[in-house]
Amino acid sequence: MSLIESLSEKLKGKNVKIVFPEGNDSRVLRATIRLKNDGVIEPIVLGNVEEIKKLAQKEGVNLSDLQIVDPKNFEEFDKMVDAFVQRRKGKATVEQARDILKDPNYFGTMYVYMGKADGMVSGANHTTAETVRPALQIIKTKEGIKRTSGAFVLLRDDKMYVAADCAINTDLDEEGLAEVAVVTEETARKFGLEPRIAMLSFSSHGSAKHDRVTLVANATKLAKEKNPDMLIDGELQFDAAFVKEVADKKVPDSPLHGSANVFIFPNIEAGNIGYKLIQRFGGYKAIGPILQGLNRPVNDLSRGCVEDEVYDLAIVTAAEAL
Repeated sequence: MSLIESLSEKLKGKNVKIVFPEGNDSRVLRATIRLKNDGVIEPIVLGNVEEIKKLAQKEGVNLSDLQIVDPKNFEEFDKMVDAFVQRRKGKATVEQARDILKDPNYFGTMYVYMGKADGMVSGANHTTAETVRPALQIIKTKEGIKRTSGAFVLLRDDKMYVAADCAINTDLDEEGLAEVAVVTEETARKFGLEPRIAMLSFSSHGSAKHDRVTLVANATKLAKEKNPDMLIDGELQFDAAFVKEVADKKVPDSPLHGSANVFIFPNIEAGNIGYKLIQRFGGYKAIGPILQGLNRPVNDLSRGCVEDEVYDLAIVTAAEAL
């Protein structure tokens, strides 16, 4: 049974509500209708009801009893405005809040914050920044977590890997990189993976000398201090982390022995390029980015996503909400 099939079985009957701010996107609409019909989650789509009905007719799909919320006619909008002003603690007036909440991502995030949904999936028509910004301002990160980070679950047949940070932080210091490793370990466990974490670099155990190498090596030590129970090693080149024969030659003392399944990239360039190479060259399904470290699950789609990716990320988001 695949990860998505396994999570779907766990979600049935749980009535987990996920809000989708982009109800006027055909990929999102078709995916939410499937999710509803499959009984996996209770999707809530945002948008103008008549426009969504026209889109459904054009796409040849039946809305049935799919829940649609029009932000412009939301009966609790004043209550939402007040809650937003209070949450922003003086950083927004009532007038500013009314304007800000016209943005579907801000509206959707507040919908989660007010307890009307358990999580949110957006990004089919919005940039990552447009999805992340409201989440950081309203949902915020968990206590002790200073930043959110973007992880991808990579699936092919019965193989599963997790990679981070591939989407959010353009540059991380030692402390930040260590924190990403710790929260990614938690993400991997949520989805049934026993994490074996590799802190990636262009060097393996000091084979090269550079400030970037030292950063990754020090971040590995910090991560281990934060969670002594983690199975983690670094700095490692990808082949030394992933191929036993290479590990035996390059890093025979590595506790991973070439069997890493969680990869922490040293910067966003490497992470973003790396996961896409795995996805496109390796034929892996890439689910994410999963925004780690938030108090409630808010996850981001790629603007190049297809219907199946919306469906899968919604299931992952709902599983996080459990």
